[in-house]
Amino acid sequence: MKVKIITNNPLVYSLYSEDYDIDYQEISYEGILKKTRDYVHKGHELLTHPLSGSVKPNETPFKTLLISSKSKDLNLESLSIIEKSIETSEKFVQNQKKYPADIEKDFMEIDLSLIENVINKLL
Repeated sequence: MKVKIITNNPLVYSLYSEDYDIDYQEISYEGILKKTRDYVHKGHELLTHPLSGSVKPNETPFKTLLISSKSKDLNLESLSIIEKSIETSEKFVQNQKKYPADIEKDFMEIDLSLIENVINKLL
């Protein structure tokens, strides 16, 4: 299955950029959700849930999502999921924390681990 990866995690980018279509941008967690919504509007389908994992949106600055590589008709289920996820993340924006580099690296590793598991199962 061909997938597109959307991420703001430099570890994911460095590990997968040679083998996968990646949209890597240095933007916020919420920015990744909104970028993904743009793709969903173009007909891409969510393959991973935007709020997967046990880390809340205000607890990590990093997020990686998988979507279908090809666009089709608008998938209303994907649209509903991404819209609700954006609403949820907006509730946490006021509590966004700035972490030291070593803790940010830990969050990068957590995000990478979550997406590695999915990629290994899907592909």
